[in-house]
Amino acid sequence: MTMEFDLLIVGGGLVGSSLAIKLADSGLKIGVIEAQNEAERTSSPASLRALALSRSTVQNLQTMNVWEPIRKEATPIKHIHVSDKGHFGKTRINAKDKGVEALGYVVVAKVLEKAIDLELRHPSITLISPARVIALKAGPDRICVTLKHGEENITASARLLIGADGANSTIRSLLKIGQKTREYGQTAIITEVRTQKDHDFTAYERFTTTGPLAFLPLDRRTCSVVWTQTHENADALLKQGKLAVEAALQLAFGYWLGEIELLSKPAGFPLKLIRADRMLDERVLLIGNAMHQIHPVAGQGFNLGLRDAELLADRIKTQIAFDGDIGDPEFLKHYVSARKEDLDKVITFTDGLVRIFSNDLLPLSVARNLALVVLDRFPAAKRLLARHAMGYGVNH
Repeated sequence: MTMEFDLLIVGGGLVGSSLAIKLADSGLKIGVIEAQNEAERTSSPASLRALALSRSTVQNLQTMNVWEPIRKEATPIKHIHVSDKGHFGKTRINAKDKGVEALGYVVVAKVLEKAIDLELRHPSITLISPARVIALKAGPDRICVTLKHGEENITASARLLIGADGANSTIRSLLKIGQKTREYGQTAIITEVRTQKDHDFTAYERFTTTGPLAFLPLDRRTCSVVWTQTHENADALLKQGKLAVEAALQLAFGYWLGEIELLSKPAGFPLKLIRADRMLDERVLLIGNAMHQIHPVAGQGFNLGLRDAELLADRIKTQIAFDGDIGDPEFLKHYVSARKEDLDKVITFTDGLVRIFSNDLLPLSVARNLALVVLDRFPAAKRLLARHAMGYGVNH
C-alpha cells in the first residue's frame, strides 16, 4: 500500500513544520516525515538553545498563529550593543530610535517547538513519526519514497518532496547532492548565566580574537550565551570546572553586566559554513539547514530558514490557484532564483563577519574598530545594520 499525498515534507523541525502549517489551509494533503519521536525531540540539547527572532520572523509567526502562545515567554531585544574586546570601537542600536517596540525577541527553542507542534495538528497534515527515508525515486508526475517506520517499510508518494531534514540531510545524501563546506576551526559553547546587573533587554555581541561572543537576554538577570572559541580552547574549557569557565567567560565579556554565574553546564557545537551545490532535483527541493547552515554570529539561521518556507508557501499557493503542478521543474526553478539573492547576502554577510572579527591582525583590527565607530556615528549606516538585525532583507 502506498500513502498518497500532494506534498511530503521530510523533517518535522521548526522550518519543515512551519511550511506545513503555512499550507494547512491550501487544500493540499500534506505528509510530514520526522525521524525522532516526541520524547527524543523534547529531550534534545538543541531544544534548549536560545533563538534570536527577528521582527520579520515574529510577523511571520503571527500569520501561523504561533506567536501569541509564546509571546509571554519571549524576551524583547530593545537594544543591541556591539563591541570589540580590547579596543574602543563599539556601536549601539535602540528600538526606540527606530520607532519600534523591539528589534527582535529571544525565545528558548523548546517553547517555540511546542507551539508549532500544536498548530501541526491539522486535518490536512499527517505526521509520520518516527520514520526515516531509506529510498526515493522520481517519476514524471510523482515522487515515491520508502520509509522505515518502526519494524516495517512503507511507501509514500507526492507531487513534491521538501527536504527540510537539517544539516545532515538524508534527502541530500540520497540524491548525492554535494556541498561546499568552510571549516571555521571554531566551536560554539552554549550555556546560560545569571548576571549581577539587569540586562535591560540588551543583546550583546562582543568580538574577541577567538571569535564572537553573544549574550542574549532571557529573564531579568539571565542571559543565553553563545561563546565562539577555537576547537582547542573549547575542548580545554569544557573539561574545566564551573569556576574556571566563569572566570574565562568574565574575562572575555567584561563587566558590562557585572559579575556572572553559570546556570547550566556548557555544551560545545563545532561550527562550519555548509551550502548544498544545488537546491533542486527532480520533484525535490531543499530548504533550511538541509540547504544552508551558517555561523551563529548574527543569529540568522532560523530566520533564514523560515524565509525559505515563507516564500515557498506563497509560491505554492499561487501555483495551486492557477491549477499548476507544484512539482513542475520550471515552477521550482523560479523559486530557487527568487531565494538566491537573500541567501547569498546573508551567507556572505555572516561569513564576512566571522573572518574579519575572528582575526587579531593589526590592519584588520584597526579597520573593524573604525567600522564600529562609523556605524555608531552615521545614521544611514546604522539604519542598514538595524534593518539587517530586524530581518528585513532583500525580500522585505
